[in-house]
Amino acid sequence: MSIEVIQLSKIYGTQLAVDSISFQLKKGEIVGFLGPNGAGKSTTMKMITGYLEPTAGNILVGGINVAEHPFEIRKKIGYLPESNPLYLDMYVREYLLFAASLHQIDKHKVKEKVEEVIALTGLLKESHKKIGALSKGYKQRVGLAQAIIHDPEVLILDEPTSGLDPNQLVEIRELIVNLGREKTVLLSTHIMQEVESMCSSAIVIANGKIVANDAIANLQKLHTDNTLEVVFEKPVSLKQLAKLANEKSIQAVSETTYLFTTNDSDSLRKKIMQWSIQEDINIASMQVASSSLETVFRKLTK
Repeated sequence: MSIEVIQLSKIYGTQLAVDSISFQLKKGEIVGFLGPNGAGKSTTMKMITGYLEPTAGNILVGGINVAEHPFEIRKKIGYLPESNPLYLDMYVREYLLFAASLHQIDKHKVKEKVEEVIALTGLLKESHKKIGALSKGYKQRVGLAQAIIHDPEVLILDEPTSGLDPNQLVEIRELIVNLGREKTVLLSTHIMQEVESMCSSAIVIANGKIVANDAIANLQKLHTDNTLEVVFEKPVSLKQLAKLANEKSIQAVSETTYLFTTNDSDSLRKKIMQWSIQEDINIASMQVASSSLETVFRKLTK
């Protein structure tokens, strides 16, 4: 396993911020780490990277214990914190050269590596500027560049797309997806569409506890509202469909598309099929509607 978190807890005074959580991440996975504000996401990420000492539990990165080998671990991890601390008076290239020196990158390869991450993160046009003169989006790119400059095995990204415009969002998402083919990525975000587009699975944390840890598709299926979506080939009225179910359980999406809320989708399917044959109305499609990840998130964390 690239990351293994075992019974991890963190207490601040009397507050239990992270409550005995466990999970594993494999190489080549991009995993969304979701939760409301104050749920324990950033605290967990800081503990994985070795910047915060846990109260209890163990963290292994590439089989190495974070608490026992903190400096070795930092060679394996690239970290973009939520606050993204940068030296605003430094120029972009100057800062990345400094970041490379901290990671003890071979001095004969440093300049080449800096140019590589500048190109990867789309910083070329802004690389001659001081960091303080950059927009929030470009500052975020600099933070991402320093996180990958030493080619780490694991990336811990806390709100990596914060402040990016729509075009920049697409570019950075593509970069993270490409990086995720070779690395392990733990990604925290409040944007559910990002998780759906980039991540294979998600961990949901609330009040310091993990409330879900599964593939995105499984989370959507498990927490669906038992809603059957039926598309007819010609317009149908709600009055006609009232023969099949209570009108309150039927929602019209369009003249041909209806949503049926039911506790027994199999039985309702049969009734709709029989009715459509009797009424000579063809069905274009009929399927159980999956919940959006946003709906699942609200259910799990409310």
